[in-house]
Amino acid sequence: MSKPSNQRDQSSRRSFIQTSAVGVAALAAPAVATAQKSDSNPTVGSGEHRYEVLHEWPQLPERFSWQTTHDVAIDSEGLLYVIHEGRADQAEHPTIFVFDAEGKYVRSFGTEFQGGGHGIEIRNEGGQDFLYVAAYQAVRSFAKFDLQGEQVWRKGAPMDSGGYVEGEDKTSHTKSIWGRDRFHPTNFAFHPDGGFFLADGYGSYRIHRYDRDANWMSTFGEIGTGDGQFQLPHGLWVDDRGEGEPLLVVSDRVNARLQWFTLAGKHVRTQGDFLLPANNDILGDLMVVPDLVGRVTLLGKDNQVIAHLGDDSARIQADQKEHNTFHILHIRVDESTWQPGKFIHPHDACFDAEGNIFVAEWVKTGRITKLRKLS
Repeated sequence: MSKPSNQRDQSSRRSFIQTSAVGVAALAAPAVATAQKSDSNPTVGSGEHRYEVLHEWPQLPERFSWQTTHDVAIDSEGLLYVIHEGRADQAEHPTIFVFDAEGKYVRSFGTEFQGGGHGIEIRNEGGQDFLYVAAYQAVRSFAKFDLQGEQVWRKGAPMDSGGYVEGEDKTSHTKSIWGRDRFHPTNFAFHPDGGFFLADGYGSYRIHRYDRDANWMSTFGEIGTGDGQFQLPHGLWVDDRGEGEPLLVVSDRVNARLQWFTLAGKHVRTQGDFLLPANNDILGDLMVVPDLVGRVTLLGKDNQVIAHLGDDSARIQADQKEHNTFHILHIRVDESTWQPGKFIHPHDACFDAEGNIFVAEWVKTGRITKLRKLS
């Protein structure tokens, strides 16, 4: 997702869900981040990491409807971009919506991704912001747009990388077909040299690298549970917080962990004890990790857990166990079960330049929450 100004130059970001055995222990003893009431809105976090929770922050015009929200991004002007999956039977409905700093609707576009809208990131290139979009299901492809929705290019699977069946280089298909030889990209990370990484999170479980002109260069990763292997590499980001060269951090979702790699794809370290980490974003020394099992995690510079924000993971995991399913459909669909200040299924999160956090949840009716920084 597009990130604040100090990140844009170096990087400026289900139905197919796999069940996993996940742990609930924190990586370290994090701050208790329960919701409290402050005026009419709950707050979460503590100390210098305290936020007011503004659920359903941006509002759509009545002519539109949220159709499973997925990802969020912020541009150089502070506008928020939201992509939802959309429904294939509503071909004229947009998948991408833009809101101003007050949550007011500005514009929308992206009808070509209805039924498969997924990842969205923004990068500033030569003083101009561009939107990168990843789509799956029957519209599986990835594309670059200007911020008004004009397409620069759109591509299908990189056939030179090997492993894909014939026809996966198309940008639109008659139906969604799943498998490790299919292309279902999920998210981007931006290389400092102007190129980018693309996670084929629901397809081959590999990470592809492209140059600045969107030419495929290389691929790394394979299915598995060992270091350097993936079980649904869903999100990724270039982590430049430490000493030395920046690293690529990958949310290895079903393996319930983050993995760090050199920008050449060599494994460096693994950190476990997440639930279903879905993506990453960085502001200063902070990393935010939206976790699909009901919480948003903040990590410090040394990757210790600072807080689990809006944590409702225990209730969701209990419900999962009771119904023997990850999907927890009645919670995902029934808004009456949602609790103020708590998350259901955080699918993506991004910072703005002021340190506020925007969270998109994988829920049928869609929900975008603003965590307004208080401290």
